[in-house]
Amino acid sequence: MANCNVTIEKGIVTFEIILYSLITFFGVIFNTVALWVFCFKLGKWTETRVYMINLALADYTLVLILPFIIYFHYNEWHIDDFCSVIFGISSMNMPMSMGIIMLIALDRYIGIKHPLKAKVIRSPRKAALLCLFVWLCCLLHTILFILSLRGGKSFCFHRPANENKALALVRLIVFFFIPLVILLFCSIQVIRCLRKKHNASPHEEKLTQKAIWVVSVNLVTFIICFLPFHLSLLFSYVAKAFEGADCKMWQAIANTIHATALITKLNCCFDAMCYYMVAKEFQEAAALLPPFNTTRSRSNLTQDSQLQSKTPENSHLQSLNS
Repeated sequence: MANCNVTIEKGIVTFEIILYSLITFFGVIFNTVALWVFCFKLGKWTETRVYMINLALADYTLVLILPFIIYFHYNEWHIDDFCSVIFGISSMNMPMSMGIIMLIALDRYIGIKHPLKAKVIRSPRKAALLCLFVWLCCLLHTILFILSLRGGKSFCFHRPANENKALALVRLIVFFFIPLVILLFCSIQVIRCLRKKHNASPHEEKLTQKAIWVVSVNLVTFIICFLPFHLSLLFSYVAKAFEGADCKMWQAIANTIHATALITKLNCCFDAMCYYMVAKEFQEAAALLPPFNTTRSRSNLTQDSQLQSKTPENSHLQSLNS
């Protein structure tokens, strides 16, 4: 690979300019509205609200730097300090988004499968501390990642040929495959649990079906946005380990990585669908239920039948995240 001149095809760069421009336009609008609603228009603080604010912040930071990424790619910008800052923000966004989505899935799972324990385990303060922990981990990962790439790249946002394969594989496992496994497990368990519920009224049945739909959509969105990119990275690491690929193969790998990286940015807009549904559910909760955080209030009930009849509503309210 050392003798290969790998570049990104102009057609991909052109498509990137169009796609990123649309994502920037709609992403700024959607995430600005989301932050305004979740920060100022809702009354009671809940775990869902904390997670959604952090997810919206992660999305917002990315859409704001997309114009710079377009400029760097279009002009084949050589790496400098400004490029490093933008590259660091971009590198931090993806694991942060996946980490928050993983926490949301865990929160759903605990609320549905362990409603009594959820009273002790879950709280808005604990959710905020978990989000802070994820932000710090992603920041540390980004700093170490940038330091490991120094001197190895010629153009901004181009992955270097001398990237440490072992460290890259560890990052791939820790920041993607582990969250993916947790998300799959929690989502499948929540869906199975909801399908077993015997609802007392058509209204509860409707809420349960809506909750199943939202959990399923969130899972599929995560897989569509993030799985192709990380699989392409994994394939590139395997190709580097065996050193059997020719220059045409490396060019194809580079194009695939770049193209799938474009798909990951769509998550910034897909999350907006969940923002809308969560905001709507906050309003429904205020109208239908005494306190919004029904898991904590209803987990004090001692009758299993009461818990079983109320859990679907709460699970739906807690699961509408991305």
